[in-house]
Amino acid sequence: MGKTTITSIARAVTVAAAASLFSLSAVAAGAHGGGHGGGMAMHGQAGKASQVSRTIEVVMYDNYYEPESISVKGGETIRFKVKNAGELVHEFNIGTAAMHADHQQEMMMMMQHNVLLPDRIDRKAAAQMQKDMGHGMHNDPNSVLLEPGKSGEVIWTFPKDAEVALEFGCNVPGHYESGMHGQFKSGHGS
Repeated sequence: MGKTTITSIARAVTVAAAASLFSLSAVAAGAHGGGHGGGMAMHGQAGKASQVSRTIEVVMYDNYYEPESISVKGGETIRFKVKNAGELVHEFNIGTAAMHADHQQEMMMMMQHNVLLPDRIDRKAAAQMQKDMGHGMHNDPNSVLLEPGKSGEVIWTFPKDAEVALEFGCNVPGHYESGMHGQFKSGHGS
């Protein structure tokens, strides 16, 4: 398959998923808690650069990540250098499956207000959404939202207790549902 065909398919999947989620998110939009994950407790915390034990490069393509899974140790602080090598806007977000489900509703709201477009983020529309609704763009320590060709980083300290199943995912409407998520494999000797 050529690059144009893959891009067309990825866009079609995004549009179809967004359309199917529209009615659900319209009902849930009023429950937004103002932050990534709608007020749910985050598992882990923002890390300090001075405590980083290693750096992992993550590349986001149109609807998948490389690597697809990442091993972490309980209590470890990792710097994730994230690059969007796709043609669509993508997100690297650390959370539980439930946190991703809540956040997908917030991202749908951003799409409905024309903040989130397939290939770019409209910062002017984000400022208007912030003015009108009290929230727009988010800047949370567990996430980075990137336009095509852009890079960013997340420094995260994982919980010492490895009982919580954490994953990374893209919550742009349709992306998570099409398989754009991966697992953190945690343990003391990972």
